[in-house]
Amino acid sequence: MRGMVAILIAFMKQRRMGLNDFIQKIANNSYACKHPEVQSILKISQPPEPELMNANPSPPPSPSQQINLGPSSNPHAKPSDFHFLKVIGKGSFGKVLLARHKAEEAFYAVKVLQKKAILKKKEEKHIMSERNVLLKNVKHPFLVGLHFSFQTADKLYFVLDYINGGELFYHLQRERCFLEPRARFYAAEIASALGYLHSLNIVYRDLKPENILLDSQGHIVLTDFGLCKENIEHNGTTSTFCGTPEYLAPEVLHKQPYDRTVDWWCLGAVLYEMLYGLPPFYSRNTAEMYDNILNKPLQLKPNITNSARHVLEGLLQKDRTKRLGAKDDFMEIKNHVFFSLINWDDLINKKITPPFNPNVSGPSDLRHFDPEFTEEPVPNSIGRSPDSILLTASVKEAAEAFLGFSYAPPVDSFL
Repeated sequence: MRGMVAILIAFMKQRRMGLNDFIQKIANNSYACKHPEVQSILKISQPPEPELMNANPSPPPSPSQQINLGPSSNPHAKPSDFHFLKVIGKGSFGKVLLARHKAEEAFYAVKVLQKKAILKKKEEKHIMSERNVLLKNVKHPFLVGLHFSFQTADKLYFVLDYINGGELFYHLQRERCFLEPRARFYAAEIASALGYLHSLNIVYRDLKPENILLDSQGHIVLTDFGLCKENIEHNGTTSTFCGTPEYLAPEVLHKQPYDRTVDWWCLGAVLYEMLYGLPPFYSRNTAEMYDNILNKPLQLKPNITNSARHVLEGLLQKDRTKRLGAKDDFMEIKNHVFFSLINWDDLINKKITPPFNPNVSGPSDLRHFDPEFTEEPVPNSIGRSPDSILLTASVKEAAEAFLGFSYAPPVDSFL
């Protein structure tokens, strides 16, 4: 038991690190670097591959060319429109805050990102991709919605649905694993969201329990679209190395072209984790974990049903061409015997009562957020607009790079 606790603690710490920090840590670990698969991943002498296999390499466009999406649709929004109440999340480029709109009295989750940090790591494309995907999410119940976005000279602001039932990761930490009916319900709602993204030619690529929230009733809400890849047609592939280590599919580790089936591998990894408490090929030794993902056969303990065993074997098939979902995408998942108890029409209309209710009393109930975030003071700079401040050269560069970021939905979309 003590050994299992140590593994879980190490696992949680590693999960919080993020991919960039994680890879840097591997690079500095002489033992890990000797492993051939890790050497392949970290090889820096290899020229960069084109983002799409059928694309011709071309010189990178300037930041403003990459993300100039036209004039701002919401030039009047500003930080002072909000009361910023609590920090509820943190990432590489900024924070997520619970905020109340002063005029509307509505509560939102506002993602505040530092332009300077984004530009420094050359992540403009991922941020704008996230914004583009959010604009398309308005029609699906299990994807977080963007209300509007705006910017100041040094920051970007996403005004998002406020979801306070907690991360799936948070609940999994507390309960260690879920019973099969509960895991099936969550997997079905996640699959429905992924299937919708695929119908828009979007591959999600970063499915993990931290990116899966529960709303106040207990329904799934998928969030964080920074690693989504747009414009992947039905048989299209991409080859960018990204994702979260525990959930990387074999083809991503091999730096081979991959397609939307990468999301079904991740669904299998999350379903496995919900049923067993750890990802399928997890090891505290990173090189060993990568080797497990690539070479170790899937091992399933006998405490799950045959249909659960079969769906996991299908989703966690190392050969993506034989993976469940390779032929008919979401329809294959939908029609699998494991989901035979799910009425998909009722599911999409939220007519199925969730197996767990977070029991939140209202927007100010933060019991399901990590105290690591909520106890942190809200920075004064979050709600301050630097419009009156003389812009430095770096702030000017940042301002120009994110032309067209701001967005406000058309009036009739609220009707």
